[in-house]
Amino acid sequence: MRTGKWAVPLLILTCAIASTGSTQERRLKHSDLPPAVQKTADQESHGATVRGYSSEKNGDQLEYEVAMRLHGHNRDVTIGADGSVLEIEEEVAIDSLPAAVRAGLLQLAGSGKITKVEALTKRGALVAYEAHVRTGTKRSEIQVGPDGKPLAHPE
Repeated sequence: MRTGKWAVPLLILTCAIASTGSTQERRLKHSDLPPAVQKTADQESHGATVRGYSSEKNGDQLEYEVAMRLHGHNRDVTIGADGSVLEIEEEVAIDSLPAAVRAGLLQLAGSGKITKVEALTKRGALVAYEAHVRTGTKRSEIQVGPDGKPLAHPE
């Protein structure tokens, strides 16, 4: 039996797509959200322009996200299936950061340019600041704690 020269690469590509498909983000409509998630999404997005809803598996847990624009900046809220707020990523101006946080981010960025900073809140507590950095054509993310010091592990 003769197989084409594309059989093996095609099989590898198919397996790669199938393995990533289960963790992919899925776009949703507000009406697709469970009632508890709808309620929390409505509360968290009050006064904001909602950009979209999505769901994603995190381990064996299904999580929902509402992306919005509030007071001129982006805000993403991750909600558990029970309606609890798990995480909030809120864009902040670098000039509004405490001096220690700004200094820590600038030090980690090195020669790179910080293009965006987000405050990360988990279960109601500020846990980190995350900065998007561009160095030439390379893009990366860096994080510091609320005290401006590098984190032991990424949040």
